[in-house]
Parts: sequence; C-alpha cells; structure tokens
Amino acid sequence: MQFKHPEILYFLFLLIIPILVHLFQLRKFKKVPFTNVAFLEDLVIKNRKSSQLKKWLILCTRLVLITALVLAFAQPFFSNESVDTENHVAIYLDNSLSTNSKGSKGNILKIASQEIAENITPNNTYSLLTNSNIYQNISGDELKKIVLNTKNSVQSLSISDVLLKLSNINGATEYILVSDFQNIKDEAFNTISSTLSLTQILPEKRENLAIDSVYLSTNTNAKNTININIKNQGTLKENIPVAIYNGEELISKQTFAIEKNAEKTISFAIEDMSNFNGIVKLDHNDTFEFDNEFFFSINSNEKINVLAIGNDNDFLSRIYTEQDFKFTSSTLQNVNYSTLNQQQLIVLNEIDKLPESLQRSLIDYTKNGGSIAIIPNAKSEFKSYNRLLERLGVGRLLSKKIDSLKITKINFNHPLFKNVFDKKVTNFQYPTTTTTFNTKMNRSSSVIDYENNEPFVQEIISSSSKVYWFSSPLNKEKSNFTNSPLVVPVFYNMGKQSLKLSKLYYTLAQPNTIEIATQLEKDDILTIKNTNNSFIPLQQTFQTKVKLSTNELPDSKGFYTIEKGNLKIQTIAYNNPSIESSLNYLNIHSLKKENISVNNSLEDNFKKIEDKYKVHWFWKWFLILAIVSLLLEILILKYFKV
Repeated sequence: MQFKHPEILYFLFLLIIPILVHLFQLRKFKKVPFTNVAFLEDLVIKNRKSSQLKKWLILCTRLVLITALVLAFAQPFFSNESVDTENHVAIYLDNSLSTNSKGSKGNILKIASQEIAENITPNNTYSLLTNSNIYQNISGDELKKIVLNTKNSVQSLSISDVLLKLSNINGATEYILVSDFQNIKDEAFNTISSTLSLTQILPEKRENLAIDSVYLSTNTNAKNTININIKNQGTLKENIPVAIYNGEELISKQTFAIEKNAEKTISFAIEDMSNFNGIVKLDHNDTFEFDNEFFFSINSNEKINVLAIGNDNDFLSRIYTEQDFKFTSSTLQNVNYSTLNQQQLIVLNEIDKLPESLQRSLIDYTKNGGSIAIIPNAKSEFKSYNRLLERLGVGRLLSKKIDSLKITKINFNHPLFKNVFDKKVTNFQYPTTTTTFNTKMNRSSSVIDYENNEPFVQEIISSSSKVYWFSSPLNKEKSNFTNSPLVVPVFYNMGKQSLKLSKLYYTLAQPNTIEIATQLEKDDILTIKNTNNSFIPLQQTFQTKVKLSTNELPDSKGFYTIEKGNLKIQTIAYNNPSIESSLNYLNIHSLKKENISVNNSLEDNFKKIEDKYKVHWFWKWFLILAIVSLLLEILILKYFKV
C-alpha cells in the first residue's frame, strides 16, 4: 500500500489521547445505601465487569476512528507506480508510403489512427512522432485531432532514428511503436534498452508489381529505346497492361507476363524524345498503388563548353563532338581569357610553361566551379606547374622519370567509368608511356594506374572544382594512350561530369544535386515548382552554372519545372523511393527481449499501459470505517447499560 500524503501518518500519535483517557478515567461511582449487603456485593461485581467491558469497547472504537481518519486523509492506494508519476506516453506512428495499403479493416494507416484516437486517456500527456513531424507534450484531445489528420509521407525513419527521437522527449514514461516494420531485421533491436510496446500493422494482400526504374538505350538501328524495369513480388502474373505517355498523350501500350518473384525489362521504341515528359503506368490491382506510376523527363540536350589549350588537340576534337559539346581549341598564344569562365572544362594539353596570367585566370575559374584536366609535356617547367598546383591546393610535382611503363589497372568503381564496362576487362592491349612525372597529390583518387601501382590518371577534388592530372604526355612519341579504347570514356566523361545535367528522374526524400548551365544576376534565384506548389531549393551560384540541392522538398512525385523568374529553364521528374514497395516485414513475435512487449491490437497496448498506471484508492473505505466506528461508539454509550 502506498500513500499520497504519507506525512499525515504522523497524526497517528493522536491515538495516545483515548489511551490516556482510558487509563486515567476520572469518573467515580455513586454510593447508594442498601439494606441487604450480600445482594450489593454481587451487584457491584457485575457492574464493575460491565463497566470495564464498556470502557474497552469505547477505547477500541475511538482508536479505530482516529486511525481510519488519519489513513483516509493520507489517501492510501495500490498501484505499480507512484501516484505522483505523470503518465507521458510517446507514440511513433509510421506514416511512410508502405502503410498506404489495405488491411482486413481498411487502409492500415487510417485504421491505426482511429484506434489510437479511440483509446486515448484524456488525463495522460502524449507525444507523437511520425516520419515527417514530431508533436511533444500534447493533451489527449490534441493527439486525437492530429492522428486523425495524419497523411502518408515520402519520408521514412530507421528504428534507431525513431528511438533516438523518442528518447529525446522529456518526461516520456511509455513508448509505443505502431508500424509495419518494413525492411527491418531482428538485429536492429539488439542494442535497444528502452521498454517498448510494439503493434504491427500489415496489408492483407501480399502480391505486388512495381515500376522499379527507367533508363534509355539506343538499339542497332540507332532508335531510342525507353527501358522499364518491373519487379514482381508474388506469383506468376500474365497479361499485365503497361502504357507510356508523353504528358497526357498515350504513346504506346503493351501487355506482358512476369515470373514469380522476378524482374523484367519492358522496352518502348520512341522516335522523338526531345522535351519528353514521360509517364509509365501499370494497370494492376495489388498491395501498393503508389508504385504503379513512374515519371521521367528528357530535356533537349545542353551542350557542355570545353576549351583545349595546346598545340595538338586533334584527338580531343574527335571526342568532344558537336552533338554533346561546344568544343574550342586554342594555342597558348591565342587564348581569349575573357571566355575562360564560360567553360565547364579546360584541358591544358602539354604546355611547356604556364604563364602567370593564365594561372591567375585558372584560379578564378576553379573558384567558380570549373574543372581542369592537366596533361604535362616532356619539357614542362616544374616551377610554373608547381606554382599552379599549389595555388589550386592539390599537390606538386616531385620528379620526372624516363622509363617505359604499361597502364594496366583500371578503377572500375570510379565515376568516370560508370556504365562503361559490362564486366571487368583484363585482356585488352595495355597502352604504354615512356615519360612519367612523379607527384604528391592531396585528396586524390586514382582513375587508372601503371603496372607498378603508381597513378597514371588522378582526380583531385578541391573545395569547389575538380582537377584531373595525367602523369605522362599523351603525344604519340611519348605514349600510345590516345590509340587505346580507354581514351574516349576518360575524356568524354570528364566533359560530361563537369556539368551535372538533369537525370531522367530523381527520388523523393533523398539528397539530389542538379546543375543548371545558366548565369544569375545578383538578386536572381531559381525556383522549383509544379501546378500546386513551389519552393526555393538550396543553391550555389558559379560563373557559368548554378548547383541546386534538394532533399525534403519536394514531397510528392510528378513533374517540376526549374524557373528563373518567369523563364522556364527545364523540366525534372521525381518518384517515390522504390524501397517502400518491398513486402519484406519483420516478424515482431520472434523478438525475444524482456524490454519488448508485442500486442496484437492497439487497444491491448493502451489497456496494458492503463492497467500499469491504474490507481486503486482506499480513502473512501477508511472514511466509511471511521463513520462506522463513530456510530458504534454512540450506540455503545446509549444502549450499553452498566
């Protein structure tokens, strides 16, 4: 038994008063003369016994009365917790896209929200965490309004993130997790020490088709092809319609069959793909509807500005063709310095000595985000090259070595070789060089290496630009690298990656970087908008481009335009994260941890918490006992005759 006001128990010392009254009874018997003494002796004995019993009964009733009153005012109760403990329930309600599915009672997110609202105890304090918001220290009525208006979000949280956020809620005493526990393994709960109550909400149907990705290719007839990767989770499916639209215009439609738990690529040949706002639609009733529609956009190709400074740039002109690049070649003597900041890539091709004016212009150029590829000459002056490299903060030249070396190692994971090789190639004819510059570069990553593991091509990323360093001249007297198949992807991708052109599509709720080849005035900004919303993304302005970064916004899939004022620059597309289409769920009943309880329904979950904090008060019973004691004393005094 516990007491709300245990300090009142000190008043039990008042019990000494009736005891003292009983011990020092001052009442005296009256003397009444009688003639028969024998009769009197017997009567005195009987009266004395009755009087003694009456006194003891009155003492007991008074002791019970005082004790009951003191205990009643101390407010005794039975409970698992202290009565002063505030019941603060922290709830995580998973509103990720995967909870937008049908369960046995309807939409699983809406049903969970209704059950939370129905089982709220008004006197408790609550905090609610969703994937997109957190509400702390709110009342039951406030929680009810919030959960009933909770919508699905593209944001998602890991279990570790959920528990970290919940643990930062001050005063929380109970933690309830309501989720489908998608793509979670048992090990995720191994390091969790908090006491958790879990309720799993699952879809009734476990069959799903999803459009996983879209990519472009060119077939043997030089026709453009849109390839659609479709993922099947469940049994064999046949005669499934899939259609592709350009905006609202239907372009093509076909049906397909897909094996059990398999992936398949569906191809559409498209003639005109300029400014194509593509929508792929699957007509199939399955677990998730949000992954039956996929958006992508193809903008008119922007040409990338590439400038080569040197004497022999013929091999570069064959790589940087007019279809994708605006290539300019210049000798060192004829460089137009005013156009340097208009370039995305500058190639310094075997210059003997780098003049001071060129170095200063290149420093300004890299500060504005430009990329440089440096190819030394056998006669390159160390002093001028080191001065430029040190100004760029990338390293320095150490020595020159005359020796024939084979180029044998390719870093297939480097971005310059992304999607270049179907598999790792080891049996090609190795190019060679006869002159090598030994260097010490900072923060560099090797692209291609010599047979002695020394780098042949390095990428050095500075604070605002990329610098590519070739350890050898590429003229035919010193190397046959320009005759190698590697020369095309290396230089072509250097040019392509100097400006990150918009991709076919971007994924919501993930970091995305978009580079726009445009110039902004001092107060100009770029805006991303669609028919319903617009926002200003994080943007970094350079001389010839603007780098946009998006993450939490936008929050819905579809087409968006990038605009400068009222000028539409290009269209981009966003899609939901494909991971949300997974039907891989954790069996929470397999979790064998003492601090984790699993409940089949939210009603059971809340009932257990309510029972844990339920208080059984006893002060009324002690008050009744005090009244009964008082009445007994009155009856004894009135009817107990001595």
